[in-house]
Amino acid sequence: MSRIGNKPIEIPEGVEVKVQGSHVTVKGPKGTLEKDLSEELSISVEEGKVIVKRPNDEVEMKSLHGLTRTLINNMVIGVKEEFKKELEINGVGYRVQKQGNDLNLVLGYSHPVIYKAPAGISFDVPNPNSIIVKGIDKELVGQTAAEIRTKRLPEVYRGKGIKYVDEVIRRKEGKTGKK
Repeated sequence: MSRIGNKPIEIPEGVEVKVQGSHVTVKGPKGTLEKDLSEELSISVEEGKVIVKRPNDEVEMKSLHGLTRTLINNMVIGVKEEFKKELEINGVGYRVQKQGNDLNLVLGYSHPVIYKAPAGISFDVPNPNSIIVKGIDKELVGQTAAEIRTKRLPEVYRGKGIKYVDEVIRRKEGKTGKK
């Protein structure tokens, strides 16, 4: 039995969930999210809870069961309170500035890197060495943070680059000059 899939999702106050077949719409104070999910599973809203049921115990259905429940739960959490990812920039002269909705990244290249914010994503730049990516769609927030990180991946010798705040970079020892 799927432990995650069998848990009902509590709908908090101020959030509205509509299910039409396999299409789920979640409205809340932060915005609206819509997603088409697997048609084989039955999704229903009963007594302020969302319940996901699977038709049989095949391996694929079991995995879809837990996944679908988690996706709907992330939608409910996202419209109630935003998701956020924090990035940190390390390196001499590396910095970030916010220009409107976009980011201007100075990462040691001969030119500044401009990163345009996708729809539904906002950036906070509390200081020149940190970025906070915020939005209601957890998948989009994670994807955006990963794309920003690829502009200058953290390197293992000096630790320069863009990394997640909670990420640990394993440092390597440099070459030793023997004579």
